[in-house]
Amino acid sequence: MSRTDDLPVDAVLDASGLNCPEPVMMLHNKVRDLAAGGLLKVIATDPSTRRDIPKFCLFLGHELLDQQEEAGTYLYWIRKKIEA
Repeated sequence: MSRTDDLPVDAVLDASGLNCPEPVMMLHNKVRDLAAGGLLKVIATDPSTRRDIPKFCLFLGHELLDQQEEAGTYLYWIRKKIEA
């Protein structure tokens, strides 16, 4: 278990069973509703999220705190950027 497993999250997005591009589309909507600086945990089963979610964060300025893979499930902890 890593330190991120213990972080209190503000929201959870369960995109299990969904394939590209649905997890990232759902992530985009979920992040929009989150307060600046909020922490979102994403649960996905699509291996393409390993590429798509880090790119999403980089492109939009959100912080990908951690990503883990566990028996075909991909977990991501994303801190929403704080508007300048």
